[in-house]
Amino acid sequence: MKTLDLRGLVPAPVTPFTRDGAVDYAAIKRLGQWLGSIDGVKGLTVLGHAGEGTFLERDEQLKVIECFRESVGDRLPIIAGITLEGTQVAAEEARRAVKAGASAGLVYPSHGWLRFGYQKGAPQDRYRAIFEASGLPLILFQYPDATKATYNLETQLDIAALPGVFAMKNGVRNMKRWDTEIP
Repeated sequence: MKTLDLRGLVPAPVTPFTRDGAVDYAAIKRLGQWLGSIDGVKGLTVLGHAGEGTFLERDEQLKVIECFRESVGDRLPIIAGITLEGTQVAAEEARRAVKAGASAGLVYPSHGWLRFGYQKGAPQDRYRAIFEASGLPLILFQYPDATKATYNLETQLDIAALPGVFAMKNGVRNMKRWDTEIP
């Protein structure tokens, strides 16, 4: 696994659309070139919340990754949001992201977990399966306390210890937890 240095800015750009609702691939390339020209930008996170990743067709997702990759070449890593439901479809999404030029994946919890929670061990199984299927370096995505998809410290440490997991995006929005969970 290649080591990625993400110390700096890693913006999560929107996915631009045309007036008729089609993905605007030319605008993606311009946006990527502009963001890539800013001093301190260390990567781009695409197909996340602002990137509409869950709402795009699979071929659109691939083309979005490809366009951002083309816009920055090999100068910056492209981090693809891995957003699909279910472990196996997320693993397949990660395989496609690698083929399209992604350098890493930001793994979202299954959206069903947001309201209903998850079974013990399910998050660890999700990360393990995604990495084993794709070889894509992964970022743990910690969701806010207001959801049932937030991970306790034990689960976070378990995920962080898995092969392929190299970073964490903490969206917990509860500063009291930071005292114990972020050294």
